[in-house]
Amino acid sequence: MKSNMENFFFRLKGGKNVFMICLSVIVLGLVSGFIVFETTKASVTLVLDGEEKLVDTHADTVAELLSDEDLTPNAHDYLSHDLSAELNAGDVIEWKPATQVTLSVNGKDQKVWSTEDTVEDFLKDQRIELGKHDEMSVSLEDELKENMTIAVDEAFKVAVNDGGEKKDFWTTSTTVAGFLEQQNIQLGELDRVEPGKDEDVKANSELNVIRVEKVTDVVEEPIDYATVKHNDSSMQKGTEKVVEDGQEGKQEKHYEVVLENGKEVSRELMKTEVLKESSDQIVAVGTQVITQTAVKTSSKASTPSKSTKSSMPETKKADPQPKSEPSGKVLNVSTTAYTANCAGCSGITSTGFNLKSNPNAKVIAVDPSVIPLGSKVFVEGYGTAIAADTGGAIKGNKIDVFFSSKSAAYAWGNKTVQITILD
Repeated sequence: MKSNMENFFFRLKGGKNVFMICLSVIVLGLVSGFIVFETTKASVTLVLDGEEKLVDTHADTVAELLSDEDLTPNAHDYLSHDLSAELNAGDVIEWKPATQVTLSVNGKDQKVWSTEDTVEDFLKDQRIELGKHDEMSVSLEDELKENMTIAVDEAFKVAVNDGGEKKDFWTTSTTVAGFLEQQNIQLGELDRVEPGKDEDVKANSELNVIRVEKVTDVVEEPIDYATVKHNDSSMQKGTEKVVEDGQEGKQEKHYEVVLENGKEVSRELMKTEVLKESSDQIVAVGTQVITQTAVKTSSKASTPSKSTKSSMPETKKADPQPKSEPSGKVLNVSTTAYTANCAGCSGITSTGFNLKSNPNAKVIAVDPSVIPLGSKVFVEGYGTAIAADTGGAIKGNKIDVFFSSKSAAYAWGNKTVQITILD
């Protein structure tokens, strides 16, 4: 019994030694394998977006290295080696992810991938050169960032005539209104620009800035005196005498004058102020007519006859007294002639008189403030006429004389005559 127990323990002790030996072999193998695994790694430098990282790797290619580092390059990224390139100890692998930005040139947008660091480097990479007058939405020194918008507006030349002064400007504005604001060209209340503010501006465009101003011009003018004639029966017909001298008056005419770029383009009479009234010249006109009576007497004595005829004085009838010259207010006026048959003429006067139906009528056009409408007026060389019409150009001491034919109107022409306002 005892010997059996001893044999059992002997065998047990021998088996334990075997187990320990096996375990030792396994551990030694693992340690040796680990040492071999670690000592066979390749050391490479991985530069990730500018930051260096030393990596020991068993990867055979660049793709395997990046995969081990959980990095997935984009097609637009920068990678110093091909993904299929064999990895060797001491290699420096640089990877830089691309940034997507919006590039807008003169309003045209495009999406661009770039691995540049700054806006300046980005523009150089895109071969965009900024001119002296070009404008950009960001600074050249700005760092390139994801979803950044870089707007570049290229300047172009525009010629401007500002109130007569010509000058060239460089601009990036595309409308007239934007150009004026950019160049700080102010328009006054009456000023205007051609083309208009809503129009487009393009390279080599020409803009005209018209400076408009309204000024008041006061002109002092004399007021002609009228000549008033009175019949005087104590004076022989055909004689005249100035009883009272006429005196010129004085008036101020206020005009609104519109100037464009300093030049007058229109003038409108706004008001007239009388500074001194004129006084009429009074003229006495002789109307006395001297008549003679002729008497015939018979120088022969009468002889007897069956019937005797008494010789009586014979009186010659005097000539009828000539008509006296018209009396009334006398004016010297400038005249022109007109007809009812001009292009666009209706033939109806401002008072409603039909000249075409009455071609032989004596009618004149007048300034009603000088000669009241409806007045009878004696016109030297024309006769007695009715003031029945007006005209836009008939102002002051001026009348227009009606003729039924153009030939008669041309024959009259322009002349200064004396008129008498009869009533």
